[in-house]
Amino acid sequence: MTVLALDVGGTKIAAGVIDDHGEVLRYATRPTPLTDLDHTWAALMDAAREALDGREVDGVGVACAGPVDSGFGTVSPINVPCWQDFPLITRLRAAFPNVAVELAGDGVCMALGEHWMGAGRGADFLVGLVVSTGVGGGLVLHGRPYGGRTGNAGHIGHIVAEPDGLPCSCGGRGCVETVAGGPHLVHWARQRGWRAPDNADAAHLAAAALTGDEIAQTAFDRAGRAVGMAIAATAALCDLDLAVVGGGIAQAGDLLLDPIRQALDDHARLSYVRNLRVVPAELSAHAGLVGAAALVIRS
Repeated sequence: MTVLALDVGGTKIAAGVIDDHGEVLRYATRPTPLTDLDHTWAALMDAAREALDGREVDGVGVACAGPVDSGFGTVSPINVPCWQDFPLITRLRAAFPNVAVELAGDGVCMALGEHWMGAGRGADFLVGLVVSTGVGGGLVLHGRPYGGRTGNAGHIGHIVAEPDGLPCSCGGRGCVETVAGGPHLVHWARQRGWRAPDNADAAHLAAAALTGDEIAQTAFDRAGRAVGMAIAATAALCDLDLAVVGGGIAQAGDLLLDPIRQALDDHARLSYVRNLRVVPAELSAHAGLVGAAALVIRS
């Protein structure tokens, strides 16, 4: 079986042809147009055509930034403002008739991809996190993706970490994303005196932390503790045994993982979550695509 997997995010749209061993056979990306829904759809189909290269597939699996509505097949990603209640499944079924089309949030797909082919193999109760520009997440429970009522369960980035914190893109305040998301990390550090070029991002901040910059180190410590507290809360609620952490910020390695683990030592004290493990993701940028394919292959 081969599946066309699509991953729609606020920066790029990725498409891949993936077989039932989880191998990415072909891959293509396009920048995500943010202001015109038809341009965004055209970019998605253009990436799909390049990845397919004339190949027939047995199904289409879609990971999309949320919120999604898996029941109605619509998507309203916060970071793609031109797609609000966009009928993505209806459009895809018209473009790819006579094959299965499945949709889930990108966090759910990341978790499912890592469970199937990555760091989550063998763990049937896990949360997957993408710590990047924003902070996304998804759950695998009893070995199956769990999306909840609408498909958005596990959105760990919008657990409140600082009740009096900064406004969040979701409309709330003090979410984990406002502490650990890349732009927020850099903004916090600059406000406290970190000096860097105007175009410096979280990768530059990580490099500074590794050379001993105290402000940069504190920024990552603060971010990791916020993520760790959110994992502890999610584990207590869902009785988890594993957290898999991926995304661009997670490329900083122990700069982020050490304070996450310290936060778990401090906050995950119940007997059934005391042995919760935190591990880095293995599938890198392809986790969402592999998870999207798994929606079809493992259904």
